Amino acid sequence: MKQTVLRKYARLIARAGVSIQKGQEVVINCGLDQPKFVELLVDECYKAGAGKVRVDFHYQPLEKLHVRHQSVTSLARVEEWEKARLQHYVDALPCRIHLVSEDPDGLKGIDQKKVAKAGRKRYPILKPYRDQMENRYQWCIAAVPGVAWAKKLFPELSKGQAVEKLWEAILFTSRVDEDPVAAWEAHNKDLADRCAYLNGLGIAELRYHGDNGTDLTVGMIPEAEFKGGGDRTLSGVFFNPNIPTEECFISPMRGKAEGVVYATRPLSYQGQLIEDFMVRFENGRAVEVKAEKNQALLEEMIAMDEGAAYLGECALVPVDSPISESGLLFYETLFDENAACHLALGMGFADTIKDFEHKTLEECRQLGVNDSMIHVDFMIGYEGLDIDAVTRDGRTVPVLRRGKWAF
Repeated sequence: MKQTVLRKYARLIARAGVSIQKGQEVVINCGLDQPKFVELLVDECYKAGAGKVRVDFHYQPLEKLHVRHQSVTSLARVEEWEKARLQHYVDALPCRIHLVSEDPDGLKGIDQKKVAKAGRKRYPILKPYRDQMENRYQWCIAAVPGVAWAKKLFPELSKGQAVEKLWEAILFTSRVDEDPVAAWEAHNKDLADRCAYLNGLGIAELRYHGDNGTDLTVGMIPEAEFKGGGDRTLSGVFFNPNIPTEECFISPMRGKAEGVVYATRPLSYQGQLIEDFMVRFENGRAVEVKAEKNQALLEEMIAMDEGAAYLGECALVPVDSPISESGLLFYETLFDENAACHLALGMGFADTIKDFEHKTLEECRQLGVNDSMIHVDFMIGYEGLDIDAVTRDGRTVPVLRRGKWAF
């Protein structure tokens, strides 16, 4: 891929993605797959005004070794230096950039029960730090191609050709054209206009119907509103948390979901794929799950904590989005969730509550925003899905028909 194009992408992430403020610290979390792009990104972060940039690399084979050889106690331990680093994040509020490139099957065979046990022990220690940073810093998830990921999508191509092909798909769906920043400004306006229309309806519940068996009703929080595209920190800095994004999303009322929903794309979770699955809800809780592949992993996921079996997000995405029209199944949630309507199990978003900046995090959760250590999106949209909004004044308004916007 041409360096000039990759530099545009790096500049987009630094300036429109995390919107670096002068002197702000930046932390980049990434794999080992594209070191030259990481170098470009670090350069663009400094050019955007960063005072300091740190890169944290990770590597799936090492993660598997750690899980295999360490005890649960060792994996769960939060060292003092980790607490000091988290406190630094609370105090300094650095921009956080996450570059995904992992092999969708890269953690196959890992002891998921061991991982889950360690995660549950770590979470109460990490949670207070996370809560203190909620809505206070800029973050952005973007992607670069890894060889294993690229070969998963394009098995018939050589490694080099597959990586190039995946680069093309990432850049196209991320709107990296002649002027990516301007393209994102226009895209954000379109998403904001659609959210404004939805918020004007006064939606009490969303009803999902699909010819694949999906029949689900989800209740809304009266104080919640749809959001999409860019976001703002509590201090007013505008940033784009996901590149790409196509969704209008809202956090539903915890405990208000009834019926069954079928996933329409595989879910990549903890480095493994969960495929051909369904979830049945009663009183808002996932009480039954079935999967053709990795059902045990799905069951483990919804048992991570009390909130893991409840919905934290309802997201609307038309089937004619650029990602959907690419015809690719990315096996990566960042992309696949923006090709189709999706739901998320686990943590909801406090910033979907009106005037959330004048409320505490606990007040937002008392209104009905779910709390959990996980937030896992799974895709339910396709050409056969209809969604209706039932308004608080008793009207039924079509939102999607056959997977496309009905307005």
